[in-house]
Parts: sequence; structure tokens; C-alpha cells
Amino acid sequence: MSAFELSVLFFLQLAFILTVCRVVGLVARRFGQPQVVAEMIAGVVMGPSLLGLLLPGAQAFLFPAASKSILYAVSQVGLVLYMFLVGLEFDLDLIRNRMRSAAAVSLSGILVPMGLGGVLGYYLSHVGGFFTPNTVSWEAMFFTGASMAITAFPMLARIIRERGLAGTSLGTLALAAGSLDDAAAWCVLALVLASFSGDPQIAILAIGGGTLYAVGLLTIGRKPLSILGKMTERAGGVTQPLLAVTLILTMLGAWFTDRIGIYAVFGAFIMGAAMPRGRFAREVQQQMEPLVTTFLLPMFFVYSGLNTRMTLVNTPFLWLVALLALLTACFGKGIACWAAARWCGEPPRDALAIGTLMNARGLMELIILNIGLERGIVTPLMFTVMVLMAIVTTLMATPIFEWGFRRHPEGRWTDARLIKLAVK
Repeated sequence: MSAFELSVLFFLQLAFILTVCRVVGLVARRFGQPQVVAEMIAGVVMGPSLLGLLLPGAQAFLFPAASKSILYAVSQVGLVLYMFLVGLEFDLDLIRNRMRSAAAVSLSGILVPMGLGGVLGYYLSHVGGFFTPNTVSWEAMFFTGASMAITAFPMLARIIRERGLAGTSLGTLALAAGSLDDAAAWCVLALVLASFSGDPQIAILAIGGGTLYAVGLLTIGRKPLSILGKMTERAGGVTQPLLAVTLILTMLGAWFTDRIGIYAVFGAFIMGAAMPRGRFAREVQQQMEPLVTTFLLPMFFVYSGLNTRMTLVNTPFLWLVALLALLTACFGKGIACWAAARWCGEPPRDALAIGTLMNARGLMELIILNIGLERGIVTPLMFTVMVLMAIVTTLMATPIFEWGFRRHPEGRWTDARLIKLAVK
């Protein structure tokens, strides 16, 4: 297809994607699921697993292979901008106050799933069909472990925001632990990619460069960025030039972390966390959020859905492997984080909420799996098995989260509920 034909088709793709996401969202809300979960399901629906199975001709027409690169590029822009917005309302002061709990939850959410995932990866590497022939056992172990340890950080953030917990102590604790877990998982992935490519500099650059970027921007970098807040106050709001500078800085941060091998979303998130608060942050959110969450972000779920083929899991043994992956994920992440939160003195309700939210993997799991598939580490079969696990653990998050708050009304009141009562 020519560039002109692809551009014409792209507009039809956008209309179709937005329509399906809204329709699935209406159904999902009937079952208490947030829009972000609906978009994850919609991505699979539009891929070969459903649309391609029922209407292969229509699916091939709407999403030809040549258009995947365009969808991928747009999805990355939406993902980066969304993570910047998440970082923009990330309260670092609350993290300092909850550092002990955040560290304990994060550590348990890394070590336990890494260990259990490593055992599963070792077994599947010897079964055959799940990893490519070039992947050695220890690479399969660490890749599976990193996949189990990952948290759907953007999805976790969006669920927290949609449930009114953004900026609260509970919400910030979950975000802090999730961000630490994901950073560690990406470091492990960097080691795997370094081994797979035979270049140890990949891991050194990713871990060292990422640490310097985060620490530098969140310490000495905050002072020059505070100029944006002062300019906002003098101008009486966020002007177009100020917004343009903010977007430039966000893209540079995303480029840097992507370039060193961590991933673009972390560069955008750290940039948002380092930005000034107050009027600047509020107005940037008001200007960017509707377009990003409604229009751009669904593109990523569709791109991932195009790589998911549920029909590959077609034997009792493969379904047993999928179930084993799900149980490993839940025990390694959800239960371990719940136990760590209880050990730190968190009330039952808050501990259950943290374990449930940390166990959701959707978005970041899809990212890490796409990298593994593109780099030739995992096969489409392993990709599909892990996508199934990601969908189920993410679907579990909201119902268990809501049940926990009804089940333990005696637990500590969250900041969000106190604010709502104060408003009333």
C-alpha cells in the first residue's frame, strides 16, 4: 500500500477503534470494570482472536500488516503523554511518609514473582514451543520472572484515578510500589536483552543511565523546572508556548530512557513527577487529559491485540499451562504484596487493595511481551499465554478491590472518602 492509501485507511481505523472501545466500555461498566479494562479487551476483540476469526476479510482490510507501524507510532505517543500526566499528580511527599510500606511491598512484589516465574520459565524452556531456539534457559527464566513481576503501572494509575484515590495515601503507596517494581523488572529485562544480543553495555547503559536520569531530575532538576510554574502564575495560566515547552521536555525524557533501553514511559513519568505542582499541573492536565485518554491511549491496546492469537491455546495441556501461569502470577504478586502490606501494619482493606492493584499487569505486561516477541525471545504461543494471564489478573483487580472495601468497612478511611465527606 502507498503512503496515501495508508493515511486514508488510518482515519477509518481510528473511527473503528474509538467506536469499539466505547461500545465495549458500556458493557464493561455494567460489570463494574473501568474503561481502561474495556480498552484492553477491545484490543483483543479487534485482533485475529475474534474479529479475525469471525470476519477475516474485514479484519485484514481494516488492519493490514503495512499499517501496524503507524498504529505503533501513535500508540507510543499516547502512552508517553499519559504517563506524563500520571507523573504530574504523583505526590512525592506521600511516598516519603510511606517509604517503609512502599519498600516492603515493592521488594516482595519483585522477589517472589521473580522466583516463581523463573521456575515456570525454566520448565517451559525445556518443554519446547514457548521460547525460540536461540533463548537459553536462564534467559527464559529471567524473562518470565520479569513478566510476572511487572505491574500494569499506567492501568493501576488509571484505576486509582477513576476510583477517586489519586493523591491519597493508599493510591500513592500503590503507585510508589508499582513504579519501583516496574523499574526493577525493566532492569532485569535489560540484562536479558544484553545477553540475547551479546552486548553487556545494554544493561550497563539502561541501569546506570536510568538511575542518573531519575535521581538527577527529581533532585537538582526540579529547580529549573519550577520556572514553568512561575511563568504560569505571571501569565495567568498555561499559555500555548508553555505547553509546547512542556511537551518538548516530555518527548526528550521519553527519547532518552527509550534510547538507553529502559522504555519511553518511564522517562515521561519521571518528567511529570519533577514538574511544578499547583496551577501549572492542574491546567496542563485539563488541557491534555481528554485527548490523551479518549483518543490516543486506545491505540496501544489495539496494536497489542493484533499480535494476540487466542486460538493458539488449543489443547488441554496448553490450557493447563495458561492456568499455571495465572496461579503463579496471583500467588507471586497479589498474595505476596498483600502479605507485605499487612506485615507493615496496613489495615486489611488497604492491604487487599494494594495486593489486588499490584496484581494487575495489563498494559506493562503487553509492552514487555511485545518486546520479547519482536526481539525473538518468546514465540507467539508464549505471548498468547501471557496475554491471557494479563487479561485475567487485570479483570480481577476492580471487583476484588471494590469487594475489599465493602468487606472491611472498619478499616482506616481513605483520604478520598474523607474529602468526599468534607465536601458534603
